[in-house]
Amino acid sequence: MTEKIERLLQRVEEFSPRSAAELEEFRIRILGRKGELNDIMEEFKGVAPELKRELGQRINKLKTRAQERISELKGELESRTAEEGGTIDDMTRPGDCQPLGSRHPISLVRNEICGIFERLGYTVAEGPEIEDDWHVFSALNFPPEHPARDMQDTFFIEKNPDILLRTHTSSIQVRTMETHKPPIRVVCPGRVFRNEAISYRAHCIFHQIEGLYIDENVSFADMKQSLLYFVREFFGEDTKIRLRPSYFPFTEPSAEMDISCNLCGGKGCNVCKHTGWLEIMGCGMVDPNVLEACGIDSNKYSGFAFGMGVERCSMLKYGVKDLRLYFENDVRFLHQFDTAI
Repeated sequence: MTEKIERLLQRVEEFSPRSAAELEEFRIRILGRKGELNDIMEEFKGVAPELKRELGQRINKLKTRAQERISELKGELESRTAEEGGTIDDMTRPGDCQPLGSRHPISLVRNEICGIFERLGYTVAEGPEIEDDWHVFSALNFPPEHPARDMQDTFFIEKNPDILLRTHTSSIQVRTMETHKPPIRVVCPGRVFRNEAISYRAHCIFHQIEGLYIDENVSFADMKQSLLYFVREFFGEDTKIRLRPSYFPFTEPSAEMDISCNLCGGKGCNVCKHTGWLEIMGCGMVDPNVLEACGIDSNKYSGFAFGMGVERCSMLKYGVKDLRLYFENDVRFLHQFDTAI
């Protein structure tokens, strides 16, 4: 038995694995539950009492050395693998350049738009996506029979007609007017929801940025000049605007704002349907009924509001033609915006 212990100890000392798998196989063969060391322990039970002390010490020495040797070999293999993989011992050498992620184009455009209005003195306000009827419709002068209240356009929560997913970020404007006294100057970015069929030009989820300015003696001319400043900052200094009469329940008078097509320079192309103009937002003077509903004296204060789709602005800025690309998380699409961080 002494010879068997010595032979096994010699094998442990001489063993030189070529891989971690080979080392693990050797460990199991020697130290495993059914390994050679276990066989020696079983044989040790039948040894004469006068020999047990000496043999027991030899077995303990074998077990300890086997464990130490396997740990040493494991460390050597890890070091060898690291060296072959290009580990750099000189920490002063420049490291490998790792690829960085990029911001989503919606985030890029949202941040840029908010930044432009912040330079005009606006602050960013946010609100909940799950809203009530008052903040989404009633406070904004939507009559009870207005089509936007129908199930075809709005996602209601558990068929409760008073709890719904907001259809526009105007609800943030209402909350701001209820909690702040004029002057008020905010932009309200956020995600909104409408029950629409998904296509290359429409989606049931999209993003809006709406703005609100309330103070004494605010005029339609103030609104026009503010929006002209925005489009020239965002689309370029040569951008022109035009305002067309429109209707929104919460503004009076109301307008749709177009910009000169930034793709063809206003000459006419497929994107602008050869008109030279692209619609980007709705705007208008805040209806006095809305001011009164939010506790603001309409005889003393006036204001204007505007709203635009972030996806729409992003499509025009980056030339994206399919709205669905923004929601598919295709890294090939997102990597195109790496340089725009």
